[in-house]
Amino acid sequence: MVTSQSDSDKHTKDEVAAGKKHQIEHESPDKKRTKTEENGNAKKQKSQNEDDPNEQSRSKIKDIKAPEKEKSKSENGDGAVKPSEETDVPSNALEKGIVYFFIRGRVNIDEPEKVEDIARSYMLIRPIPKDARLGEGPIADAGTTRLVALPKKVFPTSPKDRFMAFVDMSHVTFQSLKDNFLASSEYETKTAGTRHKPAATPIAEGVYAITSTGRESHFAYILTLPEKLDEVQQELGLRKQGSFIISTKNPKYPGPANARLPKGPEYPKEIRDDFGDLRWKPSKPEHLDYVNTQILLIGEPSGIDKATERADDGEEEIGKNNKDVLENLEEDDLDRMKHLGGDASESIFADLHVRAEDYPAVQSTFSASVKVSLE
Repeated sequence: MVTSQSDSDKHTKDEVAAGKKHQIEHESPDKKRTKTEENGNAKKQKSQNEDDPNEQSRSKIKDIKAPEKEKSKSENGDGAVKPSEETDVPSNALEKGIVYFFIRGRVNIDEPEKVEDIARSYMLIRPIPKDARLGEGPIADAGTTRLVALPKKVFPTSPKDRFMAFVDMSHVTFQSLKDNFLASSEYETKTAGTRHKPAATPIAEGVYAITSTGRESHFAYILTLPEKLDEVQQELGLRKQGSFIISTKNPKYPGPANARLPKGPEYPKEIRDDFGDLRWKPSKPEHLDYVNTQILLIGEPSGIDKATERADDGEEEIGKNNKDVLENLEEDDLDRMKHLGGDASESIFADLHVRAEDYPAVQSTFSASVKVSLE
């Protein structure tokens, strides 16, 4: 079953400039959502949408049950994923996979011309087995993708940058992403009439690893596309190789008033017990399987070096480190994506099993979206 965060009635004011304390924005409802039919059962889903920045709001959310994994609808098994082909995976590797970075313009703004024109940035996180490599072709739809929303819009790049993000959708299929995230839509409001919610725009794709270095968890990534970072990627804080310290908030404790969600994640007892009375825990992959999980991203200026260190557990480990594993995956992914389409946009959308011509191209500058060559 796909789980997703329900719509907000309205959203809060624009957030302050990057580097200050993150503020969660709540967005207005999309009243013309499509219906997704899965396994013969039609289930209506909603995702948060943006509204007029001058309107004040409070959010409403439906009760969300603990997520259940969807069955894969791919007809080619694991697709590009080749299990059991990466040997000697470090013991402190918690997860790895493919990550896609998207932005969505504010209401009625299809092509953002500055960071302030962006409503939110997003990460689509698609895990694969820790011992897997990537072969040819698109990734299979395993129904395990998560959508993480970053209302701050920019990604942290230094320890001073501490930005909150939250899981907007979990255990989602590519079809559900197409219907409930990628597509544009229009809806009616009493005060402003017809409102247009822009389609999601890709800005990058790459590979990631979630690692533990003892007292901290890290999200390390290497971008595959675009091969050369441009204005948009740089202004949003993305690097060719980057990482964040990631911590999960204990829903037992309320957060700051400007960073609260209407409802917390519905963790099972074992996760709640693991938190105990701690307000924060180093993030674990299973935390990301629950809608409304709130995570704190802290920038790391050292690229992926610190994030891919061996665990500080007093035990000597020989063989590969996480940097080796991540670079192997990046090499696989670069070769794979080159053969999926003629440009970066075509490759990214082919990997998500949709047609590139139906969606905005990879945006590289704030003047216009342009096609990014893979040659």
